[in-house]
Amino acid sequence: MNTMENKKPYKKRPKQYPEEIRQEAIDLFYSCLSEYKTRRKASEHVAELLGIGGPETVQKWVRQAEVDDGVRVGTTTDENEELRRLRRENAELKRANGILKAASAFFAAELDRPQNK
Repeated sequence: MNTMENKKPYKKRPKQYPEEIRQEAIDLFYSCLSEYKTRRKASEHVAELLGIGGPETVQKWVRQAEVDDGVRVGTTTDENEELRRLRRENAELKRANGILKAASAFFAAELDRPQNK
């Protein structure tokens, strides 16, 4: 029997949800938190209501919102975006630096060659 036949078909979820969905999930989480014994149960409820991948996704969004609001310690969304930007810029500068080093080595070698007249 083929192992592919045993696997359940799944609905492909978007890699990134729109900001409106994230905010709605966070708001819903806090509004129904008192109805559930644990944060996990509240997250499961919200994920099911909104058709989000799973409770882990909702919990991640809530934790990040708490960091952004200063309730929880961590790196804020703005800081994460700045870090990503700086890492991209750093990689770009390293690449440019490598090109410049290669070019300077090439021109230095050209200057060292005897000139034929």
